[in-house]
Amino acid sequence: MPVRVLVVYCHPVETSFHAALHQEVVEKLRAAGHEVDDCDLYAEGFNPVMSREERLGYHDVPANQAPLAEHVRRLQWAEAMVFCFPTWCFGLPAMLKGYFDRLFMPGVAFDISDPANVKPMLGHLKRISAVVTYGRPRWMAMYMGDPPRKIITRYMKRMTGNTARVDYHAHYHMNIATESQLTRFKQRVGAAMSDFA
Repeated sequence: MPVRVLVVYCHPVETSFHAALHQEVVEKLRAAGHEVDDCDLYAEGFNPVMSREERLGYHDVPANQAPLAEHVRRLQWAEAMVFCFPTWCFGLPAMLKGYFDRLFMPGVAFDISDPANVKPMLGHLKRISAVVTYGRPRWMAMYMGDPPRKIITRYMKRMTGNTARVDYHAHYHMNIATESQLTRFKQRVGAAMSDFA
């Protein structure tokens, strides 16, 4: 059944392999009949820096949403999300980390009116996926704790009340990847987006 999908893409280079993965994600989702909101953080000039004023008003719901009202609307519109990004320094790119820091706030991602009983607020997301590349091998990412994988498969799932179905498509060791390996991974991603539901 078609769903509303918010694709969040984070890479500054339009000729990168990740740009090709992003294009594959969007094309296959649309071909499968899904309604796609394609959020290219770099192309849209997203500001990842939380200001002093934002931090001071962080818990002031709903006034805290004003600086990112349009992004809040897009997130609340979505029934599913697909994150498409590279791993840098074994973490999220700064642009994407700022997206999480600023957007996933009280009154949007969680209700913290009772600090002892924080309630998730992203239950409208039924499906979460990520397409992620790493420069180093998987064992090294695991040794470092693999924060990107945990953000998607644990944090994001928790914000849905543990109800969303989550998958994580990762290509490790990009530094030595062959053309055939990259092609196979892109095909795998395309097939997953074609079957996205």
